[in-house]
Amino acid sequence: MAHYALVGPSETRRPRLGRPVGGSRSSAVGGVVLLLPDGEPLSGRRASARAHLGVLPVGRALVRAGRAEGLVGHVVRYRGRGWNGADAELAADAGWAVAEAVRRYGDVPVCLVGHGMGARAALRAAGHDAVGAVVALAPWLPEDDVAAEPEPVRQLAGRRVLIVHGTNDARTDPELSFRFAARAKKANRDTCRFEVHSDGHALRQYAAEVQALAADFALGALFARPVARPVTDALAAPPPLGLRMPLAVGFGDSSRRR
Repeated sequence: MAHYALVGPSETRRPRLGRPVGGSRSSAVGGVVLLLPDGEPLSGRRASARAHLGVLPVGRALVRAGRAEGLVGHVVRYRGRGWNGADAELAADAGWAVAEAVRRYGDVPVCLVGHGMGARAALRAAGHDAVGAVVALAPWLPEDDVAAEPEPVRQLAGRRVLIVHGTNDARTDPELSFRFAARAKKANRDTCRFEVHSDGHALRQYAAEVQALAADFALGALFARPVARPVTDALAAPPPLGLRMPLAVGFGDSSRRR
C-alpha cells in the first residue's frame, strides 16, 4: 500500500519535452537527442529541477557539435522523479518522449542520453525504431532483487550503445554497469563502456572529456561521422577490454586530431 501512496500524485501528471536545448534551432532537423535526468528509486514527488540542470551541459555540447547536421535536443520532463519498481515510470516517460520526438520532427534518428536512473530509462526505451544510439552515464542498474528478471538487453540490438561510469561512483555501482555491458555485448556487438578513473556519480572531474566522448559517439552513430580511435577500438575489442576502456585525460582535444 505504501508503494501506491508514494506514486499516486504522478498519475495525474503528463510527461513533456522541454524547450530546445541551446536556444533557437534551425528549421531543418536532422536528428534529435533526448536527455533523461536522474531520479529516485521510490517517489511521488515532482521531477527534480536539479537533476534537469545536471544533464544540460552534455546536451548543450551535443547540440553544439551537431549543429551542422541540424541536431536538436530536449530534456525530458518526467511525470515525477520516481522509478517506482515494476512501474518503471521513468522508462515509460522516455518511451513517450521518443514517440513525441517522431511526431514533432518526423523520420529522423534519435539518441537517448541518460544519467543515473535516466540512463536506465534510456537503455529500456531503446527498442523504438527511431532510436539509433544510447549514451548511458553512470547508469543505475540494481541487482538487489534476486527474484526480478535481469535487466533486459534484447532491445539494444541494432543500436550503438555507450556506457560511461566513474570508478569512484558511490551511488551507482560501476561493477554492475560492467556486468550489464557484458550481457549487452552478447546481444549487440556495437556496445562499449568507458571508465573514468577516480570520478564520481556526477562525472564532474572530467566533465569536458565525458561531454566530448558523448558527442563523438552520438554524432558518429546518428550521422555516420568518423569517430575517435578510442571509440573504434572499444567497439571492436572483445570483452572485457572494450568494456573497461579508460577515458583518457584530454579526450576532446585528441579526438579532433584523429
